Amino acid sequence: MQSAEGWRSILENWPEVIPKRGIIITNYQESIPFQNFLLSTGVVLLERDKPDSLGARKVMLSYEAISAIKLTDTMELARYQVMGFQPV
Repeated sequence: MQSAEGWRSILENWPEVIPKRGIIITNYQESIPFQNFLLSTGVVLLERDKPDSLGARKVMLSYEAISAIKLTDTMELARYQVMGFQPV
């Protein structure tokens, strides 16, 4: 599976029990904190809780530009099994 397809699949199937907030790390080495998001075919629209240094509160980012997603909630690791993660 291509990386962009993997990120899109994770975002499309985000469970209701997991808050839609965290930090997206881009291929441009930028960290984008988000508190919610909307999806389209090739782009995710991220909503920030505070504006960035230029005053932007929303960011449109292609799935290809996502390098990592950091989750800021302190939930137990087992709660993420609904996202397809399994213990070994």
